[in-house]
Amino acid sequence: MPISQQEKYERFKALHWDKGAFVVANPWDAGTARVLTQMGFSALATTSAGYAFSVGKRDSNASLTRSEILENARAIVEATPLPVSADLEDGFGIMPETCAETVELALGCGLVGGSIEDATGHPDAPILEQALAADRIAAAAEAVRGKPFLLTGRAENYLWGRHDLGDTIRRLQAYAEAGADVLYAPGLSDLNDIRTLCREVDRPVNVVMGLVGPSISVADLAEAGVKRISVGGSFARAAFGALMRAAEEVLEHGTFKYAREAVRDGELRSMMPEAPVQERT
Repeated sequence: MPISQQEKYERFKALHWDKGAFVVANPWDAGTARVLTQMGFSALATTSAGYAFSVGKRDSNASLTRSEILENARAIVEATPLPVSADLEDGFGIMPETCAETVELALGCGLVGGSIEDATGHPDAPILEQALAADRIAAAAEAVRGKPFLLTGRAENYLWGRHDLGDTIRRLQAYAEAGADVLYAPGLSDLNDIRTLCREVDRPVNVVMGLVGPSISVADLAEAGVKRISVGGSFARAAFGALMRAAEEVLEHGTFKYAREAVRDGELRSMMPEAPVQERT
């Protein structure tokens, strides 16, 4: 029997309040969603970076449209029985009402969560003013109030070279007050800073691993108070790394040793659904 959106939401929400931390893997299409599901993860989240690379684009507000992101998210939702949250970037518009519309559309795709960030995409003024950023979270939270959707508020300071822990904490506190269910400061990589952040907020905290920087274990992050650990686009970059190493070997050495470490065709086939026989034209 198919799992309802409400049931997926309840499972996803419970993961954030259970003891310890959990890892949410980040597929970038339906195929990787199926693989990660069968590998044993308990929840998934989309990655705008991974998706962008897979369709030959850069990960930026200018490259990816809302319809593209949501279409990809819907395909991932349909490929797995797991709860799926989405990277909704900046909400696809600066105004609070646009962010509200975006989370409503995300809910309609079967998603049970999504994040709204406070980055502008403009290098000269990369981060929104806190008041506007909080208003955007408030509008999104109101749009999904009482519905099966867990809203994540993101403070993007560290991804834009603004290593200001105090400001980051104040922003996340404001987003929590505005209605965010989960808080996230991507790029934060010092364990002591992560511990401080978790102590200073009253919502579950998401931390991303797999970016450039120290590798901190799940156990250490859990001890610091982290609830959710994502990998962002790092699984996608790992896959592209394997592709590039294989291509380099063929081009430079004329050998095909990479195939020894490649996943067998039969193993991947077994992870994909058997399609009904269709008339081919």
